[in-house]
Amino acid sequence: MSAIEIRCIDHVVLRVRDVAVSKRFYCDALGCTVERESEALGLHQLRAGSSLIDLVPVTGPLGRQGGAGPGAEGRNLDHVALSLAAFDADAIGAHLRAHGIEPGDVGDRYGAAGMGPSMYIRDPDGNVVELKGPARPC
Repeated sequence: MSAIEIRCIDHVVLRVRDVAVSKRFYCDALGCTVERESEALGLHQLRAGSSLIDLVPVTGPLGRQGGAGPGAEGRNLDHVALSLAAFDADAIGAHLRAHGIEPGDVGDRYGAAGMGPSMYIRDPDGNVVELKGPARPC
């Protein structure tokens, strides 16, 4: 047995321009909840199922450590995949549109649990978020 055994993603840290706008995206549109916040550090932790999405303002103490913020010339990461309990493309699309978010194309893509449906969308800072449905049985 290896000394390191990865089970799942624990958390992702996103450097953002506007915490309030990002919170609305992740909480209101995607269903995350605020877990804890430290204004002194500039850290806002959101519960995303069994994982966390940390929002760090680029102008805060932690955010300044990463240099320039996300923009047209570069992003903080390629994408983060959020595993969904169910995947109803029409319902997801309607929900996203109600929050002013344009749904992406649905494709069958491979993830940690196997092949299944997914859709890519963008958060307010241009980061790509993959909404990953359950794997299809073999």
